Amino acid sequence: MTIDLTLGLVTGVAFGFLLQKGRVLRFGKQVGAMLFKDMTIFKFMLSAIVVGMFGILILSEQGLITLSHKSMNVGAIVVGGSLFGIGWAVMGFCPGTAVGAVGEGRWHAAFGIIGMLIGAAIYAQLYPFFKSTVLSWADFGKIGLPQALGVSPWVIAIGFTLITAVMFRIFEKKGL
Repeated sequence: MTIDLTLGLVTGVAFGFLLQKGRVLRFGKQVGAMLFKDMTIFKFMLSAIVVGMFGILILSEQGLITLSHKSMNVGAIVVGGSLFGIGWAVMGFCPGTAVGAVGEGRWHAAFGIIGMLIGAAIYAQLYPFFKSTVLSWADFGKIGLPQALGVSPWVIAIGFTLITAVMFRIFEKKGL
């Protein structure tokens, strides 16, 4: 096993542990998030994004990693995001929480994982069709928010962190 695979396994297990300890694998938390009545999942996700954002920026500036953007494609984002949202609403799990739920012994989540695998296989088979249709809609190329706005990535990271802190305060004030 290579160091990359080992690090991936270790971080995956750590993430699963944190998902479980944060209780975001619970169906009630998932439904609460969908209804905007329980912000536990949003707080968990936003915390992970802030930590990851600063970690990636630091690693990039140290030359330990190279950032490589995927193409900013509106069609892929709209269709993929819609499918993700529909799947989350129907199953009550996103991909990460579905795997975590199976890890906890809640085998019904396995149906969601099977559905994701079938969906990935269908996508792979239909990729030539998608490439000429959905994946060609409004393709802006390999651009990120800092490039689009002409600012440093640190400005985005700090601004996102401040917005997240305000959101957390609002969530806590409302008991969410």
